[in-house]
Amino acid sequence: MTSQFTNLFFVLFTIITSNCLRIPTSSNKMMLTQTSSLITPSQDNIAVLGKAAKFAVLAGSTTTNAGVTSIEGSVGVSPGTAIAGTAVKINNGEFHSGDPVSLEAQKDLTTTYNNLANAKGGADMTGKGLGGLTLFPGIYHFSSSCFLSSGILTLDAKGDSNAKWVFQIGSTLITGVNTQIKMLNNGSALNVYWTVGSSATIADKTKMVGNIIAYASISFGNFATLEGRALARVGAVTMLSNTIEVK
Repeated sequence: MTSQFTNLFFVLFTIITSNCLRIPTSSNKMMLTQTSSLITPSQDNIAVLGKAAKFAVLAGSTTTNAGVTSIEGSVGVSPGTAIAGTAVKINNGEFHSGDPVSLEAQKDLTTTYNNLANAKGGADMTGKGLGGLTLFPGIYHFSSSCFLSSGILTLDAKGDSNAKWVFQIGSTLITGVNTQIKMLNNGSALNVYWTVGSSATIADKTKMVGNIIAYASISFGNFATLEGRALARVGAVTMLSNTIEVK
């Protein structure tokens, strides 16, 4: 009886030990890498846009447009006053040129920018392109430039309509022609924040989503679209037959 018990104990010990010491396969390693980046920003670190939220386009120096651009939301400039280009069609919004409304919006935008840029945690994505990736809610940090050079970036909310993505970009945000971003599983474009240390360049026919908050300027190529907001703190927002919608 004692011998049978000893043998049974030895078998169970061998099974448990072998499972605990099993070396992960390459697919398991990839899953661990993805899971480690799923750090959801706390609500305290995600500043609301305040009075900047009503603007689909807000610039520091000027806005310019060529071709016919359609905007859902307001267009503003402060401390500059120039809103150049006549073929801008806005719905459910107003023009604010160097007035108190755009001034207050810029103040709130600065607060939002600083809070987002200094949010802690997340995954270091420096040197990695965004094309072909699927990213879950979280903070993604780029010490210099961020590129969506080709293909599709998918943002998967995993069923959470309040899920947020924060991209902390040290210098420039650049997309390639015909690139796009897709939202999955109840995600909202307005919960995506691109905090850009200098300028954002959105290429021709890019299908962009999110709030682009650039320290300097934002420029759109021909027929590029944005579901979200283009908000520049000190520079210009340049448009070229675009569609920009806050929805």
